[in-house]
Amino acid sequence: MNKRILVWDGCSNVRDLGGLRTSDNRLTRWGAVVRADTPARLNAAGWQALYAYGIRTIVTLRTHGMLEKELNFSPPFSDLTVIQAPIEDITDPEFLQRWAVSELWSTPLYYPDALQRWPERHAAAISTIGRAKAGGVLFHCIRGNDRTGIIALLLLALVGVTPEGLIADYELSPDPDREGLLASEHTSVREVILNTLTGLDVESYLLRGGANPADLAAVRQRLIE
Repeated sequence: MNKRILVWDGCSNVRDLGGLRTSDNRLTRWGAVVRADTPARLNAAGWQALYAYGIRTIVTLRTHGMLEKELNFSPPFSDLTVIQAPIEDITDPEFLQRWAVSELWSTPLYYPDALQRWPERHAAAISTIGRAKAGGVLFHCIRGNDRTGIIALLLLALVGVTPEGLIADYELSPDPDREGLLASEHTSVREVILNTLTGLDVESYLLRGGANPADLAAVRQRLIE
């Protein structure tokens, strides 16, 4: 797992989603898809490392209704495409009251509720990865933990990565407060991720959300060796 961690100056939570084993004993492809905290933190050397790694599309995972200046940046390379993908909606008062007011928005406890509320938004983000031009795709939020985590879960589950692989990937994102918050709710990362996956047919979920079957096939072709 640790071999997937990438050191790009300015960012602190970057990793390749390659090298993960699927339930049918295949591996995810190296260099195809990378998850990260916001590239706005990259310095010149960090941007050079990103570009040299082959990234040509950046998908910025936003929350509708929030300004989030930390997600604003201009890549220094003209052939780097940046696509905005709002996967949540802070103008939803019920969501705001249940999660944003509490600290639990910074844990995977909110994933099942988010999946129920915004299948169209999640499907659009996954489809964007499938439609991306040749080259590596990077998707990110601010910390690279929560919004990035839910898209990573959908993406990896779609291509058949095992639950153990999904849990191990999530746990690589640092958060000193997360375990304490989950413990206060009498649960853990492992239990929450497994509960989120229970009964979730990711392909059917994304198709109901409006994903095109061709886009999902393109995601698999991009990510699986």
